[in-house]
Amino acid sequence: MLLIPAIDLKGGKCVRLRQGRMDDVTVFSDDPVAMAQKWVDEGAERLHLVDLDGAVKGEPVNIKVVEQIAAAISIPVQIGGGIRDEETVQRYLNAGVQYVIIGTKAVNTPHFLHDLCLEFPRHIIVGLDAKDGRVALNGWTKITGHDVIETAVHCERDGVEAIIYTDIGRDGMMQGFNAQATRNLASAIKTPVFASGGVSTIDDIHRLKEIEGEGVAGAIIGRALYEGTLKLADAVRVARG
Repeated sequence: MLLIPAIDLKGGKCVRLRQGRMDDVTVFSDDPVAMAQKWVDEGAERLHLVDLDGAVKGEPVNIKVVEQIAAAISIPVQIGGGIRDEETVQRYLNAGVQYVIIGTKAVNTPHFLHDLCLEFPRHIIVGLDAKDGRVALNGWTKITGHDVIETAVHCERDGVEAIIYTDIGRDGMMQGFNAQATRNLASAIKTPVFASGGVSTIDDIHRLKEIEGEGVAGAIIGRALYEGTLKLADAVRVARG
């Protein structure tokens, strides 16, 4: 089971949002590269980056910081937020990023995802953000009528490497992740699923271990690491069983 620390980038700084609201921001570091190295030193085997500005704008905004992080650390990096064309994917991969996360456009423009998976096999992850089982788009500003499990099935057919499932009602709220919804999604497909949103204590890691056999490959962990309710080294120890 892979536990992946998150670094959310806004204005070149490491921040966290509550429930995706750009007006509810906590700045945790002015030096995202140093923060990335901290997580590597504490046992991270992969890093999750989000360009929050890019998610809203629809194009990369913090790409220089992403390039600096990828160059500075020795573990794989995955990046999401505002990735809407092949040129951006190629630029991130050229910068040393291992996985590129597609969100809004994977749902809005299905053939785009299919083409990306053909063009960049083993490098494309889809981020499915949902509220009450319905997919959210555009930096969570729009809740659609798309069923999240049906959408995941389509993504699997296109050949995505993994799916990151975020319950946006839990994200940044320190209330625990939605284990049942995560289990339901992972059980419906063969593609690895990573839980995201609400992982906040060591109990959540134990709950993740309980559903690991049903296709849950790990979790993205954000605010809990920054506020100290979960220590990465402890979480990794539990995850490794």
